[in-house]
Amino acid sequence: MQVSVETTSPIERVLTITVPAARIEEKVNSEVASTAKKAQIDGFRKGKVPVSVIKKRYGQGIRMEAVEQIMRDTYMEALQQESLQPAGMPSIEPKNFAEGEDLEFTAKVEVYPEITLADPSAITVSRVTSDVTDADVDTMLETLRKQNADWAPVEREAADGDQVTIDFVGYLGDEAFEGGAAEGHKLVLGSNTMIPGFETGILGAKVAEERTISVTFPDDYQAENLKGKEATFKITVAEVAEQIVPELNDAFVEKFGLEEATVEALRAEVRKNMDRELNQAVKAKLKNSLFDGLLSINNEVQVPSGLVDQEVDALRKQAGQQFGGQDFDVSQLPAELFQEEATKRAKLGLLISEVIKQNDLKLDDDRVRAFLEDMAQSYQEPQQVIDYYLKNKEQLSQVQSAVLEEQVVDKLLETAQITDVTLGYEDAIKPEAQAEKEGQEA
Repeated sequence: MQVSVETTSPIERVLTITVPAARIEEKVNSEVASTAKKAQIDGFRKGKVPVSVIKKRYGQGIRMEAVEQIMRDTYMEALQQESLQPAGMPSIEPKNFAEGEDLEFTAKVEVYPEITLADPSAITVSRVTSDVTDADVDTMLETLRKQNADWAPVEREAADGDQVTIDFVGYLGDEAFEGGAAEGHKLVLGSNTMIPGFETGILGAKVAEERTISVTFPDDYQAENLKGKEATFKITVAEVAEQIVPELNDAFVEKFGLEEATVEALRAEVRKNMDRELNQAVKAKLKNSLFDGLLSINNEVQVPSGLVDQEVDALRKQAGQQFGGQDFDVSQLPAELFQEEATKRAKLGLLISEVIKQNDLKLDDDRVRAFLEDMAQSYQEPQQVIDYYLKNKEQLSQVQSAVLEEQVVDKLLETAQITDVTLGYEDAIKPEAQAEKEGQEA
């Protein structure tokens, strides 16, 4: 077998492979002999069919299958011979496969790029620091009280914070529009779950009162036919109810199934959960910031399309699980929706792998155990969760990848330029996208 390699780009190679005719004939003769032993042809006993008959009847098909198999085999041999690491499936094109002549074919394949990492000291990040205060715990306890509140009907005007039960119909001009009507809809005034102007238009209304309000749909509204449109809603109030918030006492605490049903025990449990959430949020923001910095200083790295395609498939599946469940056909989602994020994820994966390689990072088993123990604390039976992950190779592999990413973060922190920023609890746990949006609106 002869192999020549042409470098057509930093991530693409074209292999030209020549296989001696003798190897083809040997493979064909072997397959013919094997077929003769199994073939059942009228006039011959099984296993006694002459080779000449097999060649005449099946020879062309046998040769094509043999050629295809040899191309697959010799392609893999060529990769090993040339020390190439493919990043996807090849595009194979036969050049000559005439009987009695050497087989020649080309295989175009993307390979993993050779990466020279930029100096990580060029990375600049903001590191969030934060603590859970007594006031933060008080706020969370108040939230728990409201989440467990009851609603009591009242005979007065609807006020901010009340829950109203309404029937409504929406109109564009004189025509009711699809999806703009509901009966028995419960709405907490001030929750801002409806379009601007809808909830304020109900303030002051009483039971059985009918109102017509005018609103304008936002320019970024999800329904294309309603974006920026003026609409009117005819609303009938069926009920006004005020919130009855339970007292923070031992009887209230019993709902949460703590071993000790006291307010002090609930405060301690709430603080522990908030501390865990805060720690996870701060670590995630630092990791994302560092990885964004790693991408920004290595933005010239080329990414094989095969790796991007894998990430597109993964993102499609995530979207399908989030919006449609198992019955949702993710192939309906265009690849373009995920292309940018998929490319970013594929490039980041290459860079993280290179950091691991260049710094000879090895998975820390003690950190894997600590990671599992911390994660399991949010479950009622922590040890069962730990045992589950330790016995499930796929799940354990995901944890190991997360821990190795943490080790990459630690390595990058050794040289990155860091600015510490102190935030309150609410701002510290706020998702980055939400914080960015609020910052733009401010």
